Amino acid sequence: MRSKELSEPRLDWFHNPHIRPYVYVRSENKVQSPGAAMAVDWFSEKNPIFINPLSVNEVEFGNQILELESRAFGPTNMAMPRWVFYDCAITPGFVAGFAIQYKNLPEDLKTHLPYAGKHEWVPLSLFIIIPTMSTDDEWVAHNLCTVNSLLPKEKNFYGLGFLSKAFGLWYANVKICCGFTQWGNPAIRLHSYYGPFEILTAFTPIHSYARTLTYRVKLESKNWVNFFTKKPIDDFSSRFKPNQLKIHPKDESSMRDIQARLEQGEGPFYLDSHEVLTKNLDEPLDIFRPI
Repeated sequence: MRSKELSEPRLDWFHNPHIRPYVYVRSENKVQSPGAAMAVDWFSEKNPIFINPLSVNEVEFGNQILELESRAFGPTNMAMPRWVFYDCAITPGFVAGFAIQYKNLPEDLKTHLPYAGKHEWVPLSLFIIIPTMSTDDEWVAHNLCTVNSLLPKEKNFYGLGFLSKAFGLWYANVKICCGFTQWGNPAIRLHSYYGPFEILTAFTPIHSYARTLTYRVKLESKNWVNFFTKKPIDDFSSRFKPNQLKIHPKDESSMRDIQARLEQGEGPFYLDSHEVLTKNLDEPLDIFRPI
């Protein structure tokens, strides 16, 4: 059944019967009652593929995930080492995304995915999510990438990144998610639309890239469709107010200033998801606080 919320033509790929969500998870980490805590029903009839990362017979699917990730992040020197994939992602958490049957992979895409064909399924995206020790049942979004970074724009799967992360969060019934991105990175636009977007760090020198933003989101799945309609998160203006501060994605001093204010207890600070989505990536962003 086609979801009315995801019915626009650019999302036709989502309804393709040869493209399905996958969960690359060891049996001990399978989630009970996937999606039961969510307000969206986008994935309830998608029949996910389950692939066991501990099976030698399934190693080629894992190799393809790593190849996709390496090609996406290699140019920024942030590709994930193989041992990190196993030790820090597969063992404590799981990998989710969308995959297409190789026999149904369009011929013109095979040239862009030369690693495909050694497994029945070809991963089109990957989202790694890991549980934490938080008493609030918080999870960490460790990694997200898609084949869109490897394809010409006219061949892109519209919304693939947002829907891949949404599926993983939906599957695990995640209530609170924290994660990381860099100021000025286009990914901040989709990361900010899963719920009110709290800044945990604005400047993070312990990271390989000090201009990294650490964020936390209390998920509001009823608002996820607003990413596609480009509407603000419901009731944002009645829940949050600007406090005259701004952060400049190109200005490290502003990042340091916001970070110092957070450490001094002036927060919590939030970004307006709609502003993040609609402004140019290098424009200053207003800082908000709860009303």
